Order: sequence, then C-alpha cells, then structure tokens
Amino acid sequence: MSKRVAVLTSGGDAPGMNACIRAIVIACETKGYTLIGYLHGYNGLLNQEYETLSLNATHNLIQQGGTILHSARCEAFKSHQGAKDAAKNLQALGIDTLIVIGGDGSFKGAQHLSTCWDGQILGIPGTIDNDVAGCDATVGYYTAIDTAVSSIDKVRDTADAFERIFLVEVMGRHAGFLALNAALASAADYVIVPERFDNEQQELERIINQIEARRKLKGPVSFIVVVAENVWPGGLNTLAERLSSHMQSEVRPVTLGHVQRGGSPVSQDRLLATKLGTYAVGLVGTEKTLIMIGEVDHHPVEVPLKETWAYTKPLDECSVETMLATMNQRY
Repeated sequence: MSKRVAVLTSGGDAPGMNACIRAIVIACETKGYTLIGYLHGYNGLLNQEYETLSLNATHNLIQQGGTILHSARCEAFKSHQGAKDAAKNLQALGIDTLIVIGGDGSFKGAQHLSTCWDGQILGIPGTIDNDVAGCDATVGYYTAIDTAVSSIDKVRDTADAFERIFLVEVMGRHAGFLALNAALASAADYVIVPERFDNEQQELERIINQIEARRKLKGPVSFIVVVAENVWPGGLNTLAERLSSHMQSEVRPVTLGHVQRGGSPVSQDRLLATKLGTYAVGLVGTEKTLIMIGEVDHHPVEVPLKETWAYTKPLDECSVETMLATMNQRY
C-alpha cells in the first residue's frame, strides 16, 4: 500500500531547506509515495493549507534560498486544542508520516503534536544557528557562515581604510557557533560568544588591552570584533559607546541581521540537505518515530527528538583554542 507523506518547514528559514524538500520529493517519487507540502509551518496543519508536491516542483530548486513551503510562527498550535485540530487534519488526509524541517522549537512542536496524533514523525535539523544537539551541523549553517564572512571581509576593507574599530554582530540566537566560525574564517581580531561570556567589564578590558597592544606595535590599525547576537547587555550600540569612550576613538557597530538567512545554499548545505531528506524518506513506514535525522562524522544518525533540546550543544574546542591563539597574537 502506498504511503502518504507530508512535509513542512517551521521556524526561521535556512538556506538548504528547498534542497531538502527536493530530496524528499525525489525519494518519495522513487518509492511511489504520495507527498504533500503543508504551507506556512504548523499554521498549514491548523488551516489544512497544503499542496501536492511532484517532480515538477523540483526544477531549479536545489539552489534556491528560503523555502517554497514558506514558514511562520504559530502560537495557536501550542495549545492542546491546536494539536488536536492538527491531528484531525492529518487524519482527514490519511497522512502516514510527517517530516518537519526546522530547529529545536519546531521539534518541540512535533513532540507536542504526538500527544494527539499517532502517525510517524521525523525531524530534519534546519537552522543557521546550529544549536540543535545530536548533529555536527544543521542545514543552512554553512551558508550563513559564508554570508557572514563575505560581509566581514567588506567591513575589513573600510576598517583598514580609516584605521577604525568595527563591531560586527552576527545571528545565532543564544549560541556562538556562527560567530566563532565566521570570526575564524574572516581572521577577525576578537570574538564574543555566549558560551564564554562571563562579565562585561572583564570582556571590555580584554578588548581594550588587545587594541592597545596592537597599536603599541603598529600604530593606528583597524580592529574587527565579531559579536554574537543577544550576548552583550544592552546590545551592540551599548558596547560601541563604552568602547569608544574608553578608547577615545570612533567605534562603528554593524548588525548583519537577516541577510544571513538568505541566499543560495553553498555546496555543503545542499549535500547535507539532500542526504538527510533522502534518509528520512527511507525510514517511512518503519517503527521509528519522534526522531531527528542528523549527521555526525559524515554518517547519518537517528536522535530522539527530546534529546535535541535536552542539553546545550558545545562549541568545538579546537575552534575555540584556535580563535584564542589568534586573539592573543601580537603583530
């Protein structure tokens, strides 16, 4: 008997979501499954808003950013009645398996749905923040790093021209993966991430000491500080004002914002999305449910959804040590 599969994208969009949808479409077509795409995240479940997906939907899709299924937050779904209504709609369409592409908030929604629906639920990690535990990387993360690095490189040009201090804020929600690796790849001079942030006065003094040591050796120089969003009390402008006051020089804050969530996915995200989407369809019809399909050491892994938010995913210590060495160099 042919299976009926549904897929939705939820939460913040991430480059590679479309590549993942494409892989799911192709895999379902190969296996003879019917596939529908729910629109606007969990809102589509509540409003029975969907479209049938076929190979026609995959043309030029792998390179497109965003998500053709669209995404949205859905407060109504969080209630018990919301889960009941969503389950009723899934049953009305005869859905056997629901695949959710998103972050830990989307996975919590999937877990919530399971209290009212006994169908198979599979998750695929899609977020630029890379803050989902149980996998090495999430779909969209690699592209976001590239986008941030490209922007920081451009900021460096004008910083060098004016021998000026710049603060560049990158996204990441409450995790420092994007900030740390963007700083490393762009050869930024300093990085502030939530995982290693304890005291704002001490952090401020470290930055000042780094700048003064650099200027003592080389005279006026540019200096780039990459800052993870939500980490500095009062925001980026507050840090800029405090640093400018101490240094008696101009400090320019730059917030990259949502530009990091857009753009054509890089090859790493396309490959990851394709592998995870295909693997997920391979599990359709099995007893495995309420799991995330991720990748660790280039191998697919199956992780219970509850474990994806049960603990804080740690930064890579090798990357941390490398950045510390970069920050402490004197030249």
